[in-house]
Amino acid sequence: MADNARAKRLADLIREVVAQKLQRGIKDPRLGSHVTITDTRVTGDLREATVFYTVYGDDEERAAAAAGLESAKGVLRSEVGRAAGVKFTPTLTFVMDALPDTARAIEDLLDKARQSDEKVREAATGATYAGEADPYRKPGDEDDETDDAAE
Repeated sequence: MADNARAKRLADLIREVVAQKLQRGIKDPRLGSHVTITDTRVTGDLREATVFYTVYGDDEERAAAAAGLESAKGVLRSEVGRAAGVKFTPTLTFVMDALPDTARAIEDLLDKARQSDEKVREAATGATYAGEADPYRKPGDEDDETDDAAE
């Protein structure tokens, strides 16, 4: 088993090599400049690497980028093996990163909360209390009530 520091270093190296190769070395039009490598994780035995990526564009461009990455997997793996110099080059698995979708969903929820807060703020402007201005009893008030009850 490799230690976590070695796996982290290999993951960082894989991320850099794959990103540079996608930017400069792969001529596939499906993998234009709109593919971004966001994270890489390597298993403890250094045999498998998961590469997370995002694609700027619509669903059709995302599907094309996924197909392009699958077709370029062998070239990218050999480039990683050349750069890493390890005994066994990890197999690469490409996974679409869910972070942008999650961030978009959180932003939508925050917008709904802001709108709800604004509605509450609008309803509160000009509102008055349901009871008196000072709803608490004072020591002098009890004497007045007992005098009224005695009469």
